[in-house]
Amino acid sequence: MHTRLPARSLVRLALVAAVVGAGLTTAGSGIAAAAETPRAATMSATGGVTTQAVVNLGLDRRQARAVQEWLAAHHGYRGSIDGYLGTGSWQAFQRHLRAHGYNGAIDGVVGSGTVKALQRKLSHDSWDYNGAIDGIAGVGTKAAFERFAQGLLCEPCTTR
Repeated sequence: MHTRLPARSLVRLALVAAVVGAGLTTAGSGIAAAAETPRAATMSATGGVTTQAVVNLGLDRRQARAVQEWLAAHHGYRGSIDGYLGTGSWQAFQRHLRAHGYNGAIDGVVGSGTVKALQRKLSHDSWDYNGAIDGIAGVGTKAAFERFAQGLLCEPCTTR
């Protein structure tokens, strides 16, 4: 049994590398099919590897970490500050978006309802979003979300 332990470890390591590598190859892509959602590998409590959907909406990891820190400070996010906006990050963001018309489930899924509420927030909170409230995370939505994240990086210079 001792001889199988290194093989198991190598398999886990290879799986983590493959999942993370797949996420990095799609990170720079401006357009990705819905089926190509980047995923982050995490180790479960039992030592196994699990993945979670990551929806950074164009943010780099530094910007996404700033969003996670803000969510932790103000909206009950208790996950890792790792720069990957996964299910837990978006659940906390959905709680915040209740004030901006989000009335869907707090499920961490970035669907059209979540994006519409985000667009309202980015429009009303002076992040220069002036596009349609259509639930589509297009170029304008992503640019305004990036301005929001950049504003968090220079807190307290911005208190929106």
